[in-house]
Amino acid sequence: MVRPYAMTKGRTRPSGREFDLIALVVSDLPAAAAPGGPDLAAGPEQGLILDLCRGNALSVAEIAADLDLPLGVVRVLLGDLLDAGLIRVSRPVPPALLPDEHILREVIDGLRAL
Repeated sequence: MVRPYAMTKGRTRPSGREFDLIALVVSDLPAAAAPGGPDLAAGPEQGLILDLCRGNALSVAEIAADLDLPLGVVRVLLGDLLDAGLIRVSRPVPPALLPDEHILREVIDGLRAL
């Protein structure tokens, strides 16, 4: 068993922004593409993340559950993959930017009036 701090090289936070639990992650790499290079020394866990997300959007929580890894570890690994351009992340819309319920009711009433 590999210790979580070994997988993340001792880091406890991703290099960029935090990942929300419901953020959707997808990898568009073809199956033959081998991740790695100077910016990313892809470990087996990162390879598993890429396999899980290849052509299939999964939430951060689902990835952590499928890999049976702590959420903090998955967030750091996802940050590395995102920095390397190997995944795309769709972050959820903040509640403050969602339309007000009153406006939605007015739209529904307007549509019914048609």
